[in-house]
Amino acid sequence: MNAITPYIFPILFALVIVAVLPLIAGYIVLVERKVMADMQVRLGPMRVGPHGLLQPIADAVKLLLKEDIIPESADKLVFWGAPLISVTAAMLALAAVPIGPFFQIADLNIGLLYILGVSSLGIFGIVLGGWASNSHYSLLGALRSAAQLVSYETSAGMAIVGALLLAGTLSTRGIVQVQAETGWWFIFVAPVGFVAPVGFFIYLVASIAETNRAPFDMPEAESELVAGYMTEYSGFRWALYFLAEYTNMVVVASIATTLFLGGWLRPFAGTSLFNFIDYFPLVLMVWVAGYCFRRTTKQPVLVQKVFMAAVGVLCIVLAAVFTAPVLAPAGSLLAASKAGIHGAFWFLFKVGAYIYVFMWLRFTFPRYRFDQLMRLGWQFLVPLSIVNVMGIALGLALHRQLNWPSAPALILGNVLTLIAAAYLLSAGEKHEHPRVGEEEEQEQEETPVNA
Repeated sequence: MNAITPYIFPILFALVIVAVLPLIAGYIVLVERKVMADMQVRLGPMRVGPHGLLQPIADAVKLLLKEDIIPESADKLVFWGAPLISVTAAMLALAAVPIGPFFQIADLNIGLLYILGVSSLGIFGIVLGGWASNSHYSLLGALRSAAQLVSYETSAGMAIVGALLLAGTLSTRGIVQVQAETGWWFIFVAPVGFVAPVGFFIYLVASIAETNRAPFDMPEAESELVAGYMTEYSGFRWALYFLAEYTNMVVVASIATTLFLGGWLRPFAGTSLFNFIDYFPLVLMVWVAGYCFRRTTKQPVLVQKVFMAAVGVLCIVLAAVFTAPVLAPAGSLLAASKAGIHGAFWFLFKVGAYIYVFMWLRFTFPRYRFDQLMRLGWQFLVPLSIVNVMGIALGLALHRQLNWPSAPALILGNVLTLIAAAYLLSAGEKHEHPRVGEEEEQEQEETPVNA
């Protein structure tokens, strides 16, 4: 029994992730559709369940029952296995992610390197799926995805290196513990200001491109490639690609949360003056519960009323769970559970906020052209990420070798990085290629019109 005890909790955590993640991905889609509808002054899905809360269940049932079509000339074995590669790589990457101080499948001393390496394998599923479909649209989408990943993985890796210089460890749990010991997140220091804003910005843009999200959704641009590498897929296999995409969004959001946003730490975790923030989960759950109860009476069907009321009761229960450790006597078992319960809440809250930024950008910016995408990656983000690493290294060297205070040393590195960013922007504007037809328009304007 003692031999298997260390493996019980990791196995349970893995089962929870495998069982719950598809449901979470479905409701992320629902939230995305609701956010898009709100930005376009619409209601979004409203038919299935109160306020459309059961829409993800209906979508999952539809995809499971839908006919599974394999093109006659496709490589059937590769066509069948490609989606499994993408979704498996995405889920395996979550093994080293610390969702709170206690919920982690494996605490690896090279955890961050493991996450980056395993999540990068998902591109094989996209490339193989596009090639096995024996379709021009699918193949072009797969090639675009490969080029996009290579272009933006470089800048994302360099942005991560900047945070690693501040942490001094590859362990994801160790990175959060360093932020807890220093009392500040790697993106922000309360008395100093922003520490690694450029690195966070670089990683944000690169993570959007890596997950093939708009405005960088070139591999599946419906206006050009029908559906890109997923054109020939339908039913459950298409759902696996969709699950892999949203799981990758959770992975990159978890990396950003761990590296730059303090992981499971609440804002100002080391300052007792801000302990009132511990009641934020209670306030949030009570507000959601009140909204659910207010909308219960307005539902047209009894089943919808019961379901909406049940959601409100669930929020009340969660509010009690979040509040009990805060009010429990110090030293009790309930008070000791506060770090795990509140840590998981703050981690998931930050991941949700990061994913919301993905949605916000998708519904705000138009899709880039492929040449614009490559130029942004290679001519701006990659050079800027290298300068960012040099700036952080300079600040740390001034602090550790010349005994400068950490605040002015890191601020100096940020200022130099921002100067380099301004130079790269100005240089890019000077050498920007004219769009198609622009040269002919200029020539026509310069040619005098005969009287």
